[in-house]
Amino acid sequence: MALLEILEFPDPRLRNRALPVATFDAALLKWVDDMFETMYAAPGIGLAAPQVDRHVRLLIMDLSRDRSEPLVFANPEILARDEIGVMEEGCLSVPGFFDEVERAQRVRVRAQDRHGQTFEMELTGLHAVCLQHEMDHLDGKLFVDYLSTLKRDRIRRKLEKERRERVAGGRTPAGAALGR
Repeated sequence: MALLEILEFPDPRLRNRALPVATFDAALLKWVDDMFETMYAAPGIGLAAPQVDRHVRLLIMDLSRDRSEPLVFANPEILARDEIGVMEEGCLSVPGFFDEVERAQRVRVRAQDRHGQTFEMELTGLHAVCLQHEMDHLDGKLFVDYLSTLKRDRIRRKLEKERRERVAGGRTPAGAALGR
């Protein structure tokens, strides 16, 4: 397995729309394993393929403390949403920033697993919010898009400054960033 580089806002590649996963083969299985290794190392609870510069409709999640509940969603589609609420979110592509976002607290999703088998699942609470957050990445949307233009611009400027300082200091950007 390998750690993958997590793209950081405002990298324009984060704005690309992902294409459907068409082939479920050994290469995809390895990619999924690499995504989990990257997410756990970050550390995070969810990661979408576009965040690691692979523009396919694939995301992973594991909200367990002991990394025992890995979930893979290929080509996910939300069938139903219910119970709108607000929860604080962060993002591995927007390291160090957290803010409240309004989302459905209950969703029903249809997707394919890592082997291409179709399944449906109902998710609630943080699981539902995490799924919607990661699905936004598949459409080129970030959680900062839910914030005011002023907040988003402030975050962008701060991250760009930090990136310039890392490069000037001779450090390369870390493959994983802090986030939830």
